[in-house]
Amino acid sequence: MAKRQLRCSLIIAVLIVSFTSLLASRQPHIVFILADDFGWNDVGYHSSEIRTPNLDKLSATGVRLENYYVQPLCTPSRNQLMTGRYQIHTGMQHQIIWPCQPYCVPLDEKLLPQLMKEAGYATHMVGKWHLGMYKKDCLPTRRGFDTYFGYLTGSEDYYTHVRCVPIHALNLTRCALDLREGEEVASGYKGDYSTELLSQRAISVIAKHDPNKPLFLYMALQAVHSPLQVPERYTAPYSFIKDHNRRLYAGMVSAMDEAVGNITLALHQAGLWDNTVLVFSTDNGGQTLTGGSNWPLRGRKWSLWEGGVRGVGFVSSPLLKQPGTISHELIHISDWLPTLVGLAGGSTNTTKPLDGFNVWNTISKGFASPRLELLHNIDPLYVDIAPCPGTERQLTLAQVVSGGSRANFGFNVSIHAAIRSSGWKLLTGYPGCDVWFPRPGCNSSESRPSKVAPLKPVMLFNIENDPEERNEVSAQFPAIVEYLLSRLHHHQQSASPIIFPDDDPRCDPGPSGAWGPWA
Repeated sequence: MAKRQLRCSLIIAVLIVSFTSLLASRQPHIVFILADDFGWNDVGYHSSEIRTPNLDKLSATGVRLENYYVQPLCTPSRNQLMTGRYQIHTGMQHQIIWPCQPYCVPLDEKLLPQLMKEAGYATHMVGKWHLGMYKKDCLPTRRGFDTYFGYLTGSEDYYTHVRCVPIHALNLTRCALDLREGEEVASGYKGDYSTELLSQRAISVIAKHDPNKPLFLYMALQAVHSPLQVPERYTAPYSFIKDHNRRLYAGMVSAMDEAVGNITLALHQAGLWDNTVLVFSTDNGGQTLTGGSNWPLRGRKWSLWEGGVRGVGFVSSPLLKQPGTISHELIHISDWLPTLVGLAGGSTNTTKPLDGFNVWNTISKGFASPRLELLHNIDPLYVDIAPCPGTERQLTLAQVVSGGSRANFGFNVSIHAAIRSSGWKLLTGYPGCDVWFPRPGCNSSESRPSKVAPLKPVMLFNIENDPEERNEVSAQFPAIVEYLLSRLHHHQQSASPIIFPDDDPRCDPGPSGAWGPWA
């Protein structure tokens, strides 16, 4: 009798192990690579003068997402990627998290890596966090990642990994290291170029990974955010680019492209590629002040024009049902959480209500997107902090709406906001710098048509037919304007109060410290 019970127990144990192994083999490895400030006109397959052979090849054998949207700034895109929720629903609809601000993504939000961990994944992050770090509970390793190597603020020196921050309450500017291994300061990497350092760490994670366990790797590159720094060997092929900033930027893009190629090669060498889904995305439009280009789209980073929010993105994987295709279906960065958790066989039942959709069938099989509407943002406190050519046009708009113009539909049209519904896009307030910045190497006459209509407090564009936002049609379609204003009002009703605290001078790490938690 005892032998029979032992035999049964062994059989059950074997079945459990076999089932677990079978489940793991069906769960794809997921690698998400997020570029920083990478513009629409900065990838080879968009006819850029910058060469990106690895991105071109991966996307050509995958699915290019040509109607894909991100947020116009770093923190908001990362926030929506990690929560699957619009930034109005997390109180983070205004700007970014600055280094001394005492807040982070609300701790009652369940993040993507936590859901992946629940689904049985090993979760690793390399690179830029920028979702808050004022206390330890905000750190990546407290929000679902098994391991972390990277920096916590929004930007830093590519070689020294130092970030300089003015602390006005103390009347000083503090320059301090921002690099972490887990939760500890990583001080031994001075002189290592960030793009290479971070990609080498990602390759190490892949090489050490147990192939029997599903992998989730979030690789948030520093490239190609300012400052413009890159080893000379990457700029050498771009001697034909006369603009100094653009030439340095091109070299940075090439370094990033090489890094993505090396990460992909590591997946092949580790035997993981055949069961991997690789996603590549920018976090926002290119910053024209530091070499980026979104031509022919209007605007840039910090704006709700297409140049600020239409993102370079693609999926590459042997698991795609229709590889080598281009998708024009509407997809947003908030869609990745339900999509990736769905691929992982996980559940989103424990999250707050999601704004994202599972778009895997849209990407893999070419089905219609379940997303029919996209709220770009509603930010009553918006200020464009960067200089914009023709800023007198913004003043004209301010005068138009200075009376607190309020539509009959309950939405204050002086507020910086934008919403997309099918092919239509409505913008209110001042959307940000509205220039068509010229194609690099061409003269500035391309940046504007011969006659530009003044900005209005409410503007409507048919984005499917007019992706460059040159033909404003609100007067011709008043019913659509009315409907979209009512939708903005609906979304504003569900918005959380804005979290944007004053700087806390206790953030100061001192002359020999490093940026990190202080509260």
